[in-house]
Amino acid sequence: MAWDDSRTMTSELSISVAEAASYLRDRYGLGVVEASVIGSNEDINVLAALADGRRVLLKVSHPGVSRGSLEAQNAALRWLAASPDVRLEVPLPCESTAGHDVEPWTDAARLARVLTFVEGEMPSPAVRSPAGHSRRLGSAAGRVALALRAFEHEGLPEGGPWDLRSARRVLDDAAQCVGEDGDTTADALAATLAAAEARMGPVVGELRVQPIHGDLTADNVVFDPAGDARGVIDFGDVGRGWLAAEIAVLACSLLQHDGDPIAEALHAAAAFDQECRLDDADIVALWPLVVSRAVVLVASAARMLAEDPTNEYAVARAPLERRMLARALSLSFDEAEILARAALGRLATPPVAVSPMVAGLDGADEADFSVTSVQHQADGWMQEGHLEVTLLRWGNSAGTTVTRYAEHRLTSRAIVETLPRSFAIGIDAVVREGALVRAPADGIVVSGGGARSASGDVRASIGVVLDGGATAWARGIEPLRAAGERVRARDVIARVTAGRPSDSDGHAAAAPQAVVGIGWCLAAELEPPGLVAPRAESLWRAACPDPSALVGREARHDPEQAPGDLIARRAAVFAAVQERYYDAPPQIERGWRHHLVDTAGRAYLDMINNVAILGHAEPRLTHAVAQQMGLLNTNSRFHYEAVVEFSEALAARAPDGLDAVLLVNSGSEAVDLAIRIARAATGRSDILALTEAYHGWTVGADAISTSIGDNPGALATRPEWVHLLDAPNTYRGRHRGADAHLYLTDALARLDALDADGVSLAAMVSEPIFGNGGGILLPDGYLRGLWTAVRERGGVCVSDEVQVSYGRLGEHFWGFEQQGVVPDVIAVAKAMGNGYPLGAVITTRQIAEAFAAEGSFFSSAGGSPVSCVVGSTVLRVLDDDDLQENARVVGAVLAHGLRALAARYPAVGAVHGMGLYLGVEVVNGGPDQPDPEAAAAICVDLLEEGVIVQPTGDHKNVLKIKPPLTIDVEAVRRFLAALDGVLERRQSRAAM
Repeated sequence: MAWDDSRTMTSELSISVAEAASYLRDRYGLGVVEASVIGSNEDINVLAALADGRRVLLKVSHPGVSRGSLEAQNAALRWLAASPDVRLEVPLPCESTAGHDVEPWTDAARLARVLTFVEGEMPSPAVRSPAGHSRRLGSAAGRVALALRAFEHEGLPEGGPWDLRSARRVLDDAAQCVGEDGDTTADALAATLAAAEARMGPVVGELRVQPIHGDLTADNVVFDPAGDARGVIDFGDVGRGWLAAEIAVLACSLLQHDGDPIAEALHAAAAFDQECRLDDADIVALWPLVVSRAVVLVASAARMLAEDPTNEYAVARAPLERRMLARALSLSFDEAEILARAALGRLATPPVAVSPMVAGLDGADEADFSVTSVQHQADGWMQEGHLEVTLLRWGNSAGTTVTRYAEHRLTSRAIVETLPRSFAIGIDAVVREGALVRAPADGIVVSGGGARSASGDVRASIGVVLDGGATAWARGIEPLRAAGERVRARDVIARVTAGRPSDSDGHAAAAPQAVVGIGWCLAAELEPPGLVAPRAESLWRAACPDPSALVGREARHDPEQAPGDLIARRAAVFAAVQERYYDAPPQIERGWRHHLVDTAGRAYLDMINNVAILGHAEPRLTHAVAQQMGLLNTNSRFHYEAVVEFSEALAARAPDGLDAVLLVNSGSEAVDLAIRIARAATGRSDILALTEAYHGWTVGADAISTSIGDNPGALATRPEWVHLLDAPNTYRGRHRGADAHLYLTDALARLDALDADGVSLAAMVSEPIFGNGGGILLPDGYLRGLWTAVRERGGVCVSDEVQVSYGRLGEHFWGFEQQGVVPDVIAVAKAMGNGYPLGAVITTRQIAEAFAAEGSFFSSAGGSPVSCVVGSTVLRVLDDDDLQENARVVGAVLAHGLRALAARYPAVGAVHGMGLYLGVEVVNGGPDQPDPEAAAAICVDLLEEGVIVQPTGDHKNVLKIKPPLTIDVEAVRRFLAALDGVLERRQSRAAM
């Protein structure tokens, strides 16, 4: 007999698998050949492989579980196994040698059972559900619920801790164990539960009570190889409860996943409804029960961990359960019910013909508030009320104005919310004060809530439930009819009131107008918001269709581009060798400072854009480029002031003596030109370089690029004139820690060997900090000693500053300053142009004149008036905004936070770099176990959290952290919180 002799334990009992095997032999006559412990919240589970090839599950119950309850579970399993409509396997109780299916455990304080094991594939704790997975789960849950409807047993428990009818008691019992920090304090949970109870209040007496599984989540369904549900397991929570709670439990469990978990939860509910129909009260209660379940999970986890901090299962589940609660609360109860009714197909049909609620909009100008709209100038869109104020200003100049239905808008919430409300499910219209709002057809008036407009006044909403059940809503009005009144088509129901918003010059608008929102809701009498988060969009379109008819306009029929369409078009014409970030990337069409905005109106923290050092859409740079482009743009052979001003400014930043500037278009060109210059100055060809480095894509720059992450065959394909030194990688290389100084010893020995072979070096080209390796600092004194030796041999020293210069290090403007050295040649690009193609080589007059002996040199666009204005403006803004100091201060906060995460999560092996030039090693056990798969997955997870990060390094396992220098502490804290959550959830899933 062989097995893992680990132990599982709660605060009251510890069981080894050896004890379990003996128990199975003595009580059940079963020969065990292997056994292992399976995690559980409270029970003890041991999976045993038997000598006859079968597997069984030994379940030792919590001391509070009665024999009657276990007998009821066993009866329920037999009932389901006999039901022809369930079409799912369930575990069945095995009888002991004494003929019993419930036996006392060895200490007599607990009871034990042995169940057959349902073979199949358990769903992996993935970050997102596979296609169709939620529907299959919902269908399985519905079949089980329907079969249990007729089941009865006197031992069925009622009112237990997982019965959502007991949610208040569970929370009260756990309140003293709940933490006092964050969004899940005892008071916050109590308020959340109270809101859910209030929402359910009107229908709670109508909710059906029956036997239910009680914990039918994705963890308790096994699948066959084709991905279909094969069986349902873990009936430890079978009891009487609300039928609606059965699907609420499943829906809640799906909220832990990435992707579109709201839609997945609702798809599961729809599949459940196909098998076991939900009535109106169930639909009203569905989301409040999802919220209640999440509250119970969070509170129960706090209690379990307070009682037993060693409960690894509870530790692993806690962050996922907090995420379920956060996701559940991301929808209002009205929104959730609207979506639920849409998912279940319980929607009214809008009438074919309606009259306009507001007249005079048929010829109105159509406003564009999409992400690419010119209405969003600079950072104006970030101001609260931007849309309404801009719309009113637009209306003042154009008369009546309407917005577009189903538009993804750029709003002020984009940069402060992970998934901002950006999808318009109604139409906003600018109309004059005093305009009348009329009923679109016969119906009953309902009143909604009030809202404060951008002009400061509070206006209400009103709806008319038409005879067919559809509700037409108008917002931003003064109601003239009371709720419950019967109205006929074209009856006046409200009028428009307006504040006195100021125009762009601060003067009161001449003709007061107001923004009125118009929309449909086909889900009961619920009032939808004007903007919703861009998720479950097909459900929102179904529940709140185009209201153009309500404003007297034809519906728009613009074909909407599917997310994959642009990717397919790119693949058809763009050479595949040009990689892109992410398999399913967001479509980025706007940027601002350290934010990138996709076409859905969602902003992402840009943590990798070392090109846009000033941030995106810098207005001073935009203005300078536009102004110069309107004057002149040509090549540097012409005589103009901009090239002189920029070259002077650039040379002034370089060390004394490096005063000759050559301008090109990119970092690759700069490195390539630096190699040519070094060869011309020395009359030699051979170049010394480092492994693990990337220098560019031109023939010369590529020849000395050795990163196998970018080119797997790099080390085997270098030309004969390239000579390599081992990368002085102090984290993963040959020499680590106190032995890092030996890299210089090795390098000097290599130079001696080259001397012996008769090699005369033209130059050594290196980055002063390993960029491609994730910002690893070179050993102290390394470049000083090595460059001295190279110069003694007649070579020149080239510093590749393409990634690491321009103040990114915080403490230093140039990367070589960190090593306390001065190069002979500087190659620089990227940050120079803030995304505009611009590069340079800076060297001594003597070296530059030696290059001139080979003939003239110029770059058609390098040194053009526009390029030079860009370069001068970048330097000026760097100084004016003190961005190098910002890199030092904010970079220190970022590095401190990352190192704190490294101390908590073994997956973070080290944090490299300085300033805003950092790298995070992702490992699976230490420096010699890089984990590129985890690094890539973390980047995808972070994208879900609104953060853009990508891996780098030879092993593609280092997260490169190189944001624009505009990043502030608030954004850094948001990034750290996102990374913390991603790492915590990954660690939790791995432990389950």
